[in-house]
Amino acid sequence: MGASMPKQYLPLLGQPIAMYSMQTLCSMPEVGELVIVCDPSYQEVFREFYDRLPEKPPLKFAQPGRERQDSVFNGFEASDQSAGLVAIHDSARPLVKADDVRKCLLDALEVGAAVLGVAVKPTIKEVDSEGRVTKTLVRAGLWEVQTPQVIRPALLREGFELIRREGTEVTDDVSIIEALGKPVKVTQGSYTNIKVTTPDDMSVAERFLSEHQGAVEAASALAGTAA
Repeated sequence: MGASMPKQYLPLLGQPIAMYSMQTLCSMPEVGELVIVCDPSYQEVFREFYDRLPEKPPLKFAQPGRERQDSVFNGFEASDQSAGLVAIHDSARPLVKADDVRKCLLDALEVGAAVLGVAVKPTIKEVDSEGRVTKTLVRAGLWEVQTPQVIRPALLREGFELIRREGTEVTDDVSIIEALGKPVKVTQGSYTNIKVTTPDDMSVAERFLSEHQGAVEAASALAGTAA
């Protein structure tokens, strides 16, 4: 992103990016607690926003680790061990929808692990180190995974024990479950659930948010007229 701060704290239509998904998750009765994994210097950003929310589960904080999997482990250790599911979400995905999260929770309850995802639209080619095409992948079987990634706690702990024992590094959370040889369900998500990584992504997110806010205002106005 080339910014002076981590991208999740950059303002998006006047509000830090991370606050959008925090607000969505805090509004869901299915969420029993929220564990924020962040540098201590940014905890107050979350606390101030959290205090203004009308609906909210208990809030906890955990320290980040060297790699993503270490950060997730720290957050997992801080969570309520009696929870039925653990949902891991990227704070740089501000546009996640509560209905999609619910679908993912239900799939994880049934299967053990689930992740939001969307079918890949473009043709994907595999290339070598010199940029030459080595293979064209079959698009019908390709999905772009998103977050949240939802896992039963006992299964996640078993997975962490395995990757630590074998010294394995993973790039996403359900890969821990894949390493166990256990099934992972891909739950149909939304193409708007983008991860804000580049300045172009910021522009796209602003457009999606503006369209959503416009639709909500139009629906409210229509409901008022009908009343």
